[in-house]
Parts: sequence; C-alpha cells; structure tokens
Amino acid sequence: MKITPLRLYILAHLRRAGIDYAKSISKTLKHPQSNLIVELEYMENSGYIEKTHGSAVKRTEARFKLSYEVRKHHTYYRLTKEGEMLLKKIKNNLEAYFKDVTGNEKSFEIFTFLIKAEYEHAGFIAKSFSMSSEQVGDLLTKLINLGLIEQCKPRTLKRKHRKAKPKKETRTQHMYYRPTRLGNMLMRYIK
Repeated sequence: MKITPLRLYILAHLRRAGIDYAKSISKTLKHPQSNLIVELEYMENSGYIEKTHGSAVKRTEARFKLSYEVRKHHTYYRLTKEGEMLLKKIKNNLEAYFKDVTGNEKSFEIFTFLIKAEYEHAGFIAKSFSMSSEQVGDLLTKLINLGLIEQCKPRTLKRKHRKAKPKKETRTQHMYYRPTRLGNMLMRYIK
C-alpha cells in the first residue's frame, strides 16, 4: 500500500485521538468526508486500522471527546499494531518518506521551509536551495498533487505572512506557494 500524506495524517490522527470517526477527522482537517470514508475503508482493508466494537465510547478511549461517555452513532476506527509500527517507522525517518513520495532528496527541506515561511515563490526557493527553476517547479507540482501545498496569488504580502523576506510589505508579481491545512496538520501531528 502506498502511504499518501492523507493516509499518513489519518494514522497520526488516530494515534493521538485513540479512536475517532470519519466526520470528526473531516472537521479537524477541513477535508471532504466522502474522501476520508474511502481512505478509511482502504486502510482498514490493508490492515492498518480497524473498526471498534461496542455501543458506547468513553473519553479515555476517544481522547478528543468532550463528554465522559457517548453512545456510538458513527463507525469508529483505531490503529492496529501494523499501523502503529508503520507510523513509528515513518516518523523516525521523515526525510526518506518525502524522498520516496516525491522522488527528490530536498523535498522535505523545501516543505519545512514553506511551513516556516508560510508564503514563497519558486524563484526564491530555487535560489535558497541552489536548484534550477525546472527542478523546483517539478517538485512544487508533486507537492501540490500530494495535497501538501497550494498555489496562491495574493496582491500584497505583509512581513508576517512572508517570513523569509524582511520587508514590511511585498507587492506580488509571482505565483506564491503555501502549505495546505493537510500539510500544516501533518507536520503538527508527526513531530
């Protein structure tokens, strides 16, 4: 099974939550619930997660629940031993995971750079990492296809948004890239 960033996020989320259901994960990630249901079923068939049984859920099991005990109105999932081991393996070597997923050795560095900078354009990334603009363009396209970053064209960027450049304000003439909610949440849950 290929572990996409969305599947990796689901593993990390279930690790933190204990047990959870598709709608809750969807709200946290702000991702369509229908896509998450498909991914959860695929991961269950692969043996990395499993459905839970019983009629009630306690907060000790589902750490993100607010009340002490609730009746099950959804299908709840939890990690299996295989899922725990896979998550631990990827967590211990994130650079290798990003290299496998994108095919580029600098992908993890560039992605973490974008997380810190919030907004940046391809030319500045190419200069910062001593790469050609074609290499950076290919890598950014792969990161977009994985759902980790997105394109944006704001008219003006303030210093607080573009942390890699020390100007008060920048008028934009380029296509800028920023991490998506999935990218930000993945890095928050993995680290």
